[in-house]
Amino acid sequence: MIFNMEMETLSRGKMTEIQLERLKETVRRVYERVPFHKQAMDAAGVTPDDIQTIEDIQKLPFMKKTDLRENYPFNLFAVDMSEVVRIHGSSGTKGKPTVVGYTKQDLDNWAEIVARGICCAGGKPGDIFHNAYGYGLFTGGLGLHNGIERLGAVAVPVSGGNTSRQITLIEDFKPRGISATPSYVLNIVEEMKKRGLDPRKTSIKYGIFGAEPWSEELRAQLEAELDIKAVDIYGLSEVMGPGVSIECHEVQDGLHIAEDHFLAEIIDPNTGEVLPYGAEGELVFTSLTKEAFPVIRYRTGDIASLNPEPCKCGRTTMRMSRIKGRVDDMLIIRGVNVFPTEIESVLFRFAQLAPHYQVVIERDGALDRFEVHCELTPEFAGEAGSLESPAVSALTKQISHAIKDTLGVTVVLRMLPPNSLLRSEGKAIRILDNRNRSQAAI
Repeated sequence: MIFNMEMETLSRGKMTEIQLERLKETVRRVYERVPFHKQAMDAAGVTPDDIQTIEDIQKLPFMKKTDLRENYPFNLFAVDMSEVVRIHGSSGTKGKPTVVGYTKQDLDNWAEIVARGICCAGGKPGDIFHNAYGYGLFTGGLGLHNGIERLGAVAVPVSGGNTSRQITLIEDFKPRGISATPSYVLNIVEEMKKRGLDPRKTSIKYGIFGAEPWSEELRAQLEAELDIKAVDIYGLSEVMGPGVSIECHEVQDGLHIAEDHFLAEIIDPNTGEVLPYGAEGELVFTSLTKEAFPVIRYRTGDIASLNPEPCKCGRTTMRMSRIKGRVDDMLIIRGVNVFPTEIESVLFRFAQLAPHYQVVIERDGALDRFEVHCELTPEFAGEAGSLESPAVSALTKQISHAIKDTLGVTVVLRMLPPNSLLRSEGKAIRILDNRNRSQAAI
């Protein structure tokens, strides 16, 4: 291996020293080179000289995604365009895309971070690695790809989609590792079964899954279906891309943050107050080594918690919990806050349901109506005979009671025949909000 693993086992004191030195350097650089940051810090009454301890980061103002859009495309870059070697960005489906840039050193750091992460997940040099994340402006595909190569493994850049080809390559190339969104891997499993193939008999031993929130129940299903270790990876383009944190295959209890490159905080999403370790809130990241596009206290919108205790695997890096959901995706059902992953955790307890669902929000007069659309498995649907059968009615009541008992909310369950919901070739669409469409029709 051509990268240093020592950073993952440093003492808390030594790691804090490294973070503080890099934080001071980053804050001074953005203050001097990025007008947005200078104006924000001046408005907050803080200068780079005020950053003398790690806790002083709390004096700095937050960044939000709207700041990226308002400074589109390159106004947040801290280097001249002659030093930028790559640009990534979001799809821009909700307006202008968010744009991020990388210097050569940024890409080198990113590759090392991802390589370390793949090792953490159980990978090793020489592995053939099936990379089914999308390539292009989305950071997933190329981010994993460069880390695979840095590790000394063999990258299969299949990208997303074309499930038939995915299966062929898995059968013929015999990869040991795979990466994709968990919902898409379920589609691959489903298609394998339709072809009479046993997903448990592939060569795959570990999977690195992310880019969407997913539950422990879905992890259990993926591990059972493929006979693998399934680990969660986290990242977002604004902070770097995939690899900001990842679970270890030994423990699978929290995602190890690449702390030498990223400083994490948890805040109250309503007040901005920094919360103590173990408390659940909004995840905030500050980059410590990025040259082209540094971020200072970037509010990710993701809900998680932090754990500074050393892991049983031997790593001492800060761990973040798995993402519970996004602030924007939180549903308020009759006054109760619910995330789609919490609904998923209940649905996946029932073997009669296929691992595909969608929360549909409709306007019902002055109120919102929440429906959960579930698919029956082909086996159960065949036994039941029809959606109106007593067996389906009994199952619907049983699941409704489980959701009520677990989450404290009542939702309308709609059972669907097998293969009714649209399959994802990337991130699954878990929430379908029809309220605006309903209002337009009135």
